[in-house]
Amino acid sequence: MDTVREIREFLATRRAKITPQQASLPAFSSGTLRVPGLRREEVAMLAGVSVDYYVRLERGQLAGASEEVLDALCRALQLDDAERSHLHDLAAAQRQRQRPTRRTARRAKETVPASLKRVLESMTGSPAFIRNGRLDILAVNDLGRALYAPLFTAAAPAPVNIARFQFLDPTSRGFFPDWNASVNTTVSLLRTEAGRAPGDTDLTGLIGELVTLSDEFRTAWAKHNVRLHHNGRKAFRHPAIGEITLDFDAMELPAHPGLTLTTYSAEPGTPDHDALMLLASWAATDQDRADTGS
Repeated sequence: MDTVREIREFLATRRAKITPQQASLPAFSSGTLRVPGLRREEVAMLAGVSVDYYVRLERGQLAGASEEVLDALCRALQLDDAERSHLHDLAAAQRQRQRPTRRTARRAKETVPASLKRVLESMTGSPAFIRNGRLDILAVNDLGRALYAPLFTAAAPAPVNIARFQFLDPTSRGFFPDWNASVNTTVSLLRTEAGRAPGDTDLTGLIGELVTLSDEFRTAWAKHNVRLHHNGRKAFRHPAIGEITLDFDAMELPAHPGLTLTTYSAEPGTPDHDALMLLASWAATDQDRADTGS
């Protein structure tokens, strides 16, 4: 990843999103020519730094910026928690690259231990899977495999990758009813991971593949949006049971850096809970057919 370019484009896109009114700055007359969002000198004033210094920062020179300066930038640009973390990740990545005597360690290949696989298998009432930051599904329980059946039936290289399916498999549009929201989430998660793990060559390869093959990914990627993805609701249009909307909880696994456990559930007594029970029945029937070879 080109860290200088990432910093430059991230700060420029964040600056373009904040209006003078949002920053409580004086309004300009209608005849005043403005760029979208804030000017560099306005950001510098809000952050309490010189204009020349902010210009250097926006050109990608974050390595020498202190934590206090980074926090001041976050306040000036009104960054949310995900954006704040991303800016600090980019600064840390640049500092690491500028230390010639130390090499950036490549992230170890993620492996899911047997104990975690047993935990997944014990979760019989909730779809669940473990993924890495690239959105590879590394382990999944039976109900999770049933929920994401189109991904596992698609002719794609292992491991199954949510982003690759979403952007390169035409059946994904039918599987994700809220297509735009789903696309934005996927791209934002990959952008967040790129800040955390700039030396991940597998991630760089995936992003390069998607940028080359998908206009929609390329457009969304250029927005430099990031997000934290801990809980919420997600809709699916399953080929066997129809539409279902589930609550999800995504939990990072501190003992296994880079891995996240995602579980789905539905409120008992709701149509979505009934649909989840139907999914479990369909999964069991489908497994019986596979076992008998019929």
